[in-house]
Amino acid sequence: MKPSESGLFHDALALPEGERLRLVDTLLESLHPDADPQVDAAWRDEAERRLARLDAGECTLVDGEAAFRRLRAKYHG
Repeated sequence: MKPSESGLFHDALALPEGERLRLVDTLLESLHPDADPQVDAAWRDEAERRLARLDAGECTLVDGEAAFRRLRAKYHG
């Protein structure tokens, strides 16, 4: 990592949470400039719904490897 990158990362991490979120959104948009804002909004809404269900104790997390093992066992005998 170049010294200038190190300083940039340090400065970015020192930003308040809201500003870091805006920075992340801006950087992601720069990687996918043709992304459909409606699709992005739908995914954001879905993520918020899932997090709310998790926070409310309505569901539990499953380890990714365990989930794939169960799927392989179910569909590949």
